[in-house]
Amino acid sequence: MRGINGKSEGPGSSASGRLRQPLSDSIQSVQSDPSEAAPLAQPLDASAATTGGDAKLELTATLREAVARHGGGIVLLCSFQKEESVLVDELLRVADPEQVRIVTIDTGVLFEETLQTWRAFEERFGIAVEVQDASDRDGGGWTGPEHCCSQAKVAALERALDGAEAWITGIRREQSPTRADAQPVERDEQRGIWKYNPLVSWTEKDLWRRIHERELPYHPLHDRGYSSIGCAPCTQPGAGREGRWAGTEKTECGLHAPV
Repeated sequence: MRGINGKSEGPGSSASGRLRQPLSDSIQSVQSDPSEAAPLAQPLDASAATTGGDAKLELTATLREAVARHGGGIVLLCSFQKEESVLVDELLRVADPEQVRIVTIDTGVLFEETLQTWRAFEERFGIAVEVQDASDRDGGGWTGPEHCCSQAKVAALERALDGAEAWITGIRREQSPTRADAQPVERDEQRGIWKYNPLVSWTEKDLWRRIHERELPYHPLHDRGYSSIGCAPCTQPGAGREGRWAGTEKTECGLHAPV
């Protein structure tokens, strides 16, 4: 299994030295008119393909369905965790890389290891990750979940999804009770687009098996007890999502569920 070795100054070359500009010549975003997308009148075909509980088939079928229906109108939201190691790898196997938009939200207080993993993703997969800035523009710096979560991150997500027909997430049912009922494909009624969750049925063991089999880059903090990784001020080691906003009642940042 291969983690991230050595040091990195982190990706990007913006004024802050951290952020990349949105994709331009290297990866083109091919957007289509959302009104022309084929309606999803029935549950995703991937569900029928996994009657036997084959999570691998569900992953591939869900992504293929998303690409077939939406083409370049898809955004994959990437936080460089183990879920995205698997998702990015599989998406690039079933989609034209020139149509793929992979977007991250940078709050300005990401772990240095997250920046290292970001660089490793770009080098391994040959991609340029598009960035939406959710950093503290007032200069005070984020100090806790009441500051950076919700408004700033949701605003960044809205910008990332502007004009998109669908987005892809790393949500898994076993992550937390708030995600236990997630389906492979859902209608994001708030934004009027589709939401694909190809890993809903995957377990921790499934993820690590795939990462090992394909020698995928992964976030080194997973090796130090961090099961879920967010911003440095608010994340501690812990199983599931226990380390996120530890010591508070907060369970979501607002991207997938109300905070």
